[in-house]
Amino acid sequence: MSDQTSTVNGVLTSSTLILPKIMRFDNVRLYIFSAAFISLDVLAPWVTHHFGGVQAGSIFLPMFFFILLAGLLAGWRAGLVVGLLTPLISFGVSGMPLLAILPQISMECAIYGLVIGLLRERFHLRVIWSLLGAIISGRLARLALASLLFLFYGGEISPFTYIWLVVLQGLPGVAIQLTFIPLIVRIAEKQYHRRSHRNRQLNGA
Repeated sequence: MSDQTSTVNGVLTSSTLILPKIMRFDNVRLYIFSAAFISLDVLAPWVTHHFGGVQAGSIFLPMFFFILLAGLLAGWRAGLVVGLLTPLISFGVSGMPLLAILPQISMECAIYGLVIGLLRERFHLRVIWSLLGAIISGRLARLALASLLFLFYGGEISPFTYIWLVVLQGLPGVAIQLTFIPLIVRIAEKQYHRRSHRNRQLNGA
């Protein structure tokens, strides 16, 4: 089933957000929504590490899941807030991610939330293309920061080799994101449009 469509500048495009317009920086609902998703994002890595071991987070990428979902559902503002705060709060609560990679993860998470929200909200891309664009952008941002750190402090392996190993290790997590996030968004869209239609009927009655 394709995404719900709408017209933008005379061109038929994918639908954009489940929660449009209300998600502004001066709207308290943005922060309530973000707090809920940050809580899920802090809980998910803890559960993953608890049951899967130390390497499970790098394999299944649980911290990224709800950041990407927040950006898709509510736009770049929510995605950015969730992406910026999740790694810092998670580190404060559970010590994950490790301090040595916290700057890289923080950069990657912020880019994920920002880019996926922009691609969906401003460019009206389908969920799958928004996901792929955000994932690639986040990895490139992490590569840029890793390269900068390597330039100043050196390291045992090159930044390109390091990021390539990170990418390979995280392929199961990317597969989970590409499989389940579009499904969740589709279900949320159906519920949102069904509720909106019902409210219009009630108001018109």
